[in-house]
Amino acid sequence: MALSDIELRVLGALMEKERTTPEGYPLSAQALLSACNQLTSRDPVTTYHLQDVLATVQRLQDKGLVAVVQTTGERVPKHRHRVAEALSVNASEAAVMAVLILRGPQTAGELRTRSERYQHFADPAAVENVLRRLEERQVPLVRNLGRGPGQSQDRWEHTLGFDEERLKPRVRARDDASSGAEPEARSAAEERVPVATSPTTTLAARVEELEATVEDLRRRLSDLESNLGIIE
Repeated sequence: MALSDIELRVLGALMEKERTTPEGYPLSAQALLSACNQLTSRDPVTTYHLQDVLATVQRLQDKGLVAVVQTTGERVPKHRHRVAEALSVNASEAAVMAVLILRGPQTAGELRTRSERYQHFADPAAVENVLRRLEERQVPLVRNLGRGPGQSQDRWEHTLGFDEERLKPRVRARDDASSGAEPEARSAAEERVPVATSPTTTLAARVEELEATVEDLRRRLSDLESNLGIIE
């Protein structure tokens, strides 16, 4: 399914807010715009305009990925995603997909840390199990990019921005393997190529992961203080 950058951002923002702030979901158009242009947990950070987001919502409606709902007693229409129905993904799969959509290629360890507010994963291996399921579908929803220099884990990306032609070679190879036929040789472009990552980029990714962990710990401490009635 080929989706544009802004379509992916709108979809990812809706998926995130459903899990992280359910009390405010579905989202109004203005809330959706704010979620799209959010400064944290976004790569890249964007500056979309309201009319762009509204036009994108209409296109996603036409593709069956977004629905507009009118709540009784409210004048402002709200927006929700339909990823679970359209792509047949469960909660853990949707959590991983949302973080990939909003933040680009990541390792299983990074995904585990950054998806904590969506879904708890015991360890990176649990995330890898989800990634494998998404990769092994008839039409894969993620793909493995291999390891960059200095990295101990493979990096993964979603495939929702790909058209079907780019996915057909992988799908055909899987069909050949299941039927016992010899798969055709894949071109160099179809082979997994490690992403070239400089030491600075690797360090920045590590710092970002640690910041996400600290943010999660602060949130948990704040919740604990609230439960104990501690007031600063």
